[in-house]
Amino acid sequence: MKTTKLQVSPETPENEKISTAVEFIKKGELVAFPTETVYGLGANAFDPQAIRKIYLAKGRPSDNPLIVHVSSLDMAQELVIESVSSYEIANRLWPGPVTLIFRKNKRIPDVVTGGMETVGIRFPAHPIALALISRSGVPIAAPSANLSGKPSPTEEKHVLEDMDGRIACIVLGGKTLFGLESTIIDMTRNRPTLLRPGPVSPERLKDLLPELVVPEFVMAKQGYKGPALSPGMKYRHYSPDVELILVEGTPEESSKKIEELVKQSERKTVVLCTEETKELYPKNFDRIVLGSRENLYIVAANLFGALRELPAQGFQLLISEAFPESGIGLAIMNRLRKAAWKILRV
Repeated sequence: MKTTKLQVSPETPENEKISTAVEFIKKGELVAFPTETVYGLGANAFDPQAIRKIYLAKGRPSDNPLIVHVSSLDMAQELVIESVSSYEIANRLWPGPVTLIFRKNKRIPDVVTGGMETVGIRFPAHPIALALISRSGVPIAAPSANLSGKPSPTEEKHVLEDMDGRIACIVLGGKTLFGLESTIIDMTRNRPTLLRPGPVSPERLKDLLPELVVPEFVMAKQGYKGPALSPGMKYRHYSPDVELILVEGTPEESSKKIEELVKQSERKTVVLCTEETKELYPKNFDRIVLGSRENLYIVAANLFGALRELPAQGFQLLISEAFPESGIGLAIMNRLRKAAWKILRV
């Protein structure tokens, strides 16, 4: 398939280019586009045939539900049973990097939700995403625009690598802001429940939802065994093309174990670390600084890019230290634990 590529301004999307992407949506084709979290792979949420193309293009299991993106609270209300505007969290955090799970109405096909009676709704804050949805006039179902299991695409080259030739259109809009997928909260339970950590931290969420439940599986210390209530729960995700070892412990303890592993390795190995810890490793080690432990949002923004690009640079083994689990650090550790081939706790 020949893929149409549209270079679009992320601040002021050009009308004629958005119109081209909209025509593909209306024809039942797939369009990859940037959001403030990662690039999404979108189709008309009301078109079951188009939705099936998403699963085919990604190689995604059919029981792994999709998130439906909207461009207004009114559009969200048309899809669910609950009164969306009655939830303070929707009014306070939308548009933004938060997905809320509601009970769906009959307008949403079962293929979108993996046969479940609930649906994840997100009102993104990215100008390109909003223009595409509002101009299409339909909600757009969109998982991340990567091949299933790989790290999500946060830059133009990532989405081109995975989707060029597989889908009808790619909207290119630069690097995404957060670099990790949205926070997901289930609003259908007796108490709001965090299903996936993301850019909006549990600390911030608890300010708005004092009764918020944070289940043990959100830490991703063990594999989740239940049904896929939301994306990223049931299946292996975010994995690079080569082995990734995650070493958990204090920076001092971790660095000693990582130094030992690097010296034992016969493969070309690189260490993922921070500004504060890089000097704990011998200077002859290959080290990639993801950011500062004082600003984990930078670490989050760089994580998936490193997991994608380091194997292409010839590294055969990636070893990452752990990060504080406060704020967005919980989301970083969730992704690293799911991506790791092996986890060592020291």
